[in-house]
Amino acid sequence: MFFLQLRNELWKLFGKKRTYIGFGAFLIAQNAILLAFRFTHWRQGAERMLQGNGYLASDFISALTVAVLMLIPQIMLLMPLYATLVGGDLVAKESEDGTLRMILSRPVSRLRLILVKWVAGVLFATLLVLVLGGMALIFARLWFPWKGMFVFVPGEVFNVLGANEGFRLYLWAQVILAVNASTMLTLALMFSCFNMKPAAATILALSFLFFSVVVESIPFFEDYREFLLTSHFRCWLLIFSKPIVWWRLGESLSILLGFNLTFLIVGGAAFQVRDIKS
Repeated sequence: MFFLQLRNELWKLFGKKRTYIGFGAFLIAQNAILLAFRFTHWRQGAERMLQGNGYLASDFISALTVAVLMLIPQIMLLMPLYATLVGGDLVAKESEDGTLRMILSRPVSRLRLILVKWVAGVLFATLLVLVLGGMALIFARLWFPWKGMFVFVPGEVFNVLGANEGFRLYLWAQVILAVNASTMLTLALMFSCFNMKPAAATILALSFLFFSVVVESIPFFEDYREFLLTSHFRCWLLIFSKPIVWWRLGESLSILLGFNLTFLIVGGAAFQVRDIKS
């Protein structure tokens, strides 16, 4: 019964037009970023950085390098928006449409209903990340050759890799990004379990993330950054460092999974005691 209910939940989720807004936005944004890198001084700056560190730019301005450059701004700006948009809809939209009462009139526990919706949301978040990473690599390959990989993020990582190793780490990065997207979606799902509109749940989730980013950027709170959710979202970049700091990566992933579990428990508890008739 769980899998039948999950199938129905996925059918409802992917039957909504707003579910596909993120995919369309990623498609447009990726092509815009790709054209900007190809025809502006952005590429020349990357080449000068490589040459200044003793590397031949022609060997590392490649599809893999450009794919990572395309991912960074989209993960920071677009992925939170579309992950929370879907997460905020999962429960609140059912209540707004009046279908939640009908669902709960059947012999289905509220806990299982939330769990099914969460699993469906995680599957959506994973698919969103895979499509984002796949499209970035495909579009970048149309313009750039398949060569070595160069990854540079100020204060995080500077590394050059071979094509095979770079592609392997790129795939692992998608797994970590799926955890990030699932955490954002679960945060919105938690707010969605309270008695509020879908837009309010999405806005609250985005406000939570924005507040975390703002606090993280204030020098006074530098010693407390490890307690902020968004500071651990950057752990996907650690997979490209050399050597990989496994303890930092494992710590951030554990904290993100802990946030996921906490959001799910709080949301489930709120939904369990919520008066659906009101």
